[in-house]
Amino acid sequence: MSQALTLVLGTHNKKKRLELERLLQPYPVALKTLEDFPEALEVEETGDTFAANAILKAAEQAVHLGHWVLGEDSGLSVAGLDGAPGVYSARFSGLQATDETNNALLLEKLKGQPQQGRQAWYTCNMALSDPAGSIVIQTEANCRGQILEEPRGTTGFGYDPLFEIPEYHLTFAQLGDSVKSILSHRARAHRIFMRQFSHFFNNCKQ
Repeated sequence: MSQALTLVLGTHNKKKRLELERLLQPYPVALKTLEDFPEALEVEETGDTFAANAILKAAEQAVHLGHWVLGEDSGLSVAGLDGAPGVYSARFSGLQATDETNNALLLEKLKGQPQQGRQAWYTCNMALSDPAGSIVIQTEANCRGQILEEPRGTTGFGYDPLFEIPEYHLTFAQLGDSVKSILSHRARAHRIFMRQFSHFFNNCKQ
């Protein structure tokens, strides 16, 4: 890799782009998102694991666009629901799901659950595909907590108002972005990814 590498982050989310841009600053990488590619695919998340969906998002998009693509899939798993909502986290309450309807359904399903059943974990899986569709890096990280009986906090999104970090006695929605950017499943996956990316990038230059 003697010249700048174009890397496409498989999302339209500008905030995720900014997070990764900061991590990639030491490298000659031109980071883009799907916003830069009107012809980008709408990849169907048909996998039954976060890893499978991350691979689909990375590999299918990479082949279609002819670029390196970083795919990501993440979600919430709850012990008392046998790991649900899992890969269906974003659409837990149906195809027209919102954060509010998903949270309401989660609370409903956890009624009467003992504390052990309310143990939960966020997962983030990241997969980097080359333009031919081969996965060259894949990482996964978790953040463990518990589901409260009612929401607390006003920041964050998704299940953040219900997801409490026991060590802090605060939810992700109360901790705020600065703390979440260190503790979250995505932040942890990013750190693992960057270690592997650094090794991969330096080897490719040789």
